[in-house]
Amino acid sequence: MLSGILSIYSAMSGYLDLAAYLIFIAAIFDFLDGFAARLLNAKSDIGAELDSLADVVSFGVAPGFILFQMINISHGQPTSLGGDFNIIPFIAFVVPAFAALRLAKFNVDEEQTTSFLGLPTPALAILIASLPLIRTHLYEDRELFYMIITNTYFLLMVAVIGALLMVSRFPMFALKFEGFGWKKNMTKYIFLGISLLLLIFLQIVAVPFIILFYLFLSLVIHLVEIQ
Repeated sequence: MLSGILSIYSAMSGYLDLAAYLIFIAAIFDFLDGFAARLLNAKSDIGAELDSLADVVSFGVAPGFILFQMINISHGQPTSLGGDFNIIPFIAFVVPAFAALRLAKFNVDEEQTTSFLGLPTPALAILIASLPLIRTHLYEDRELFYMIITNTYFLLMVAVIGALLMVSRFPMFALKFEGFGWKKNMTKYIFLGISLLLLIFLQIVAVPFIILFYLFLSLVIHLVEIQ
């Protein structure tokens, strides 16, 4: 939660790269607290509530502010609907609103134990956090991908489609390993292996492609299971 709060402060101070790194740090803590709780058998109701509150801040509000700032400085903006006051960047705040709704649904949904319904909030947060880092990474070359991820309409699509995916009923696999065997964890090993290769070759630019691959792989698994 503290990482998320610092990310919000950094984003509103104009340090978007730092704000992005703090979301990645929050994601590491999010993994470690669950791992530690299972390892120590130290699960508790208050721990579950704190986990959700921290997720709202770090993977809802913080990426919402990063996206707000990214839209605010994006190119290709339409004429503002609010005159001198630009209301377009405020569309980014559908992300924290829908993240809170997704987390509330997750807390009362007994179906989501070994898999997810809808895009997990950390996945969307990591996607959004990658955008300012990609912008910095590709700034000098101004490649096509740079022009896409800094375009107003693309960023608005990320906000709206990402928010809707979070509260959708679309089934997605969870990265929770059942031991270390190949058979029960084949999908996770494939996903992690290809993600690692993408990160090696594309570096930070790989993150959006990894999220798309996660969505695609989840869709394939769902279609196979319903056959």
